[in-house]
Amino acid sequence: MELSVMFFGADTAGEAADHATKYEDILAVARAADELGFAAVWTPERHFQQVGQIFPSPPVLSAALAVATERIALRGGSVVLPLHHPLRVVEDWAVVDNLSRGRVGFSVATGWHSADFVLAPDHYADRRERALGDIPLIRRLWGGQSAEFTDGTGRVTAVRPQPSPVQRALPLWLTTSGSVSTWETAGRLRTGVLGATIGQSRADLAAKITRYRAAYTAAPDASETAPHGPRGTVTLMAHTYVGTDDAQARRLVEAPLKAYLSSYVGQTASNRGTGTSAAALDGEELKLLTEFAFQRYLAWGSLLGSPGRCARMLADLRDLGCDEVACFVDFGLGREEVLAGLDRLAALRKDLV
Repeated sequence: MELSVMFFGADTAGEAADHATKYEDILAVARAADELGFAAVWTPERHFQQVGQIFPSPPVLSAALAVATERIALRGGSVVLPLHHPLRVVEDWAVVDNLSRGRVGFSVATGWHSADFVLAPDHYADRRERALGDIPLIRRLWGGQSAEFTDGTGRVTAVRPQPSPVQRALPLWLTTSGSVSTWETAGRLRTGVLGATIGQSRADLAAKITRYRAAYTAAPDASETAPHGPRGTVTLMAHTYVGTDDAQARRLVEAPLKAYLSSYVGQTASNRGTGTSAAALDGEELKLLTEFAFQRYLAWGSLLGSPGRCARMLADLRDLGCDEVACFVDFGLGREEVLAGLDRLAALRKDLV
């Protein structure tokens, strides 16, 4: 099982100077992960929200990471495909593939927040169909094939994106918030699957992984030459801080993680497309909900605790069928705390083989 670093968008409310510092933090953590032997660094796509405000463009940030690192894979986690023209997606990531000499990949997301779609308002209602339909097209374009599109005069024109990427096949994942159908669709499309431990039980994840493997194996051309091999790739996101002991880890993560969870609930409540009732929660109810989520997550699914506790969790995820844990590190801890936690986490990697 591989370990990667995941940035997901800490609650950042500062001025521009603070944003610059956040980017410096990301570069520092990525360099450390590169040196420590982590498999990949994942960066998200977020728009118009306080949570994740420094992550509007994964390929732009990955271009900076490409020249700041040497071997670690650079992945978008996730690219909201319905917001972008597929040609532009391929062109942008091909530039990063060249800068990094063949280290890119990304997970496809259908999009969820209605405000994001001010960038493409006509693509919101059928966003899932658009995202899934564009995956085969992106693969063909990445492989050097041309495709026909309507140009500025209304004519249908065949074009081929440039520059050519380094990798012949683009490693793709499909992002899921928990839907079983998305896990199975990832298998049928022969992509990896990018999920999360939070909010799911071990039994739920085990069942979904089984269904993903079955769909992937049954899909046409599921061969060892595919980017995800003969059985696919299951990547699970988990909040991570390996402390010196359980008490120290809990003391450091409790306040920032609860603040992050509260902010995330607030972002969900503002989404007109979900019909959520979270906006109706009063302060005390939100506090109780956050406490419940925090305690449940400490019990299973997170890498928050002592080295021994985190090692047991990693072993459990490996036995569950997880191929990679994307360690979500930017939920409010300082740079030095994150780096110290990564050092302790790297020491656990040798037991995951």
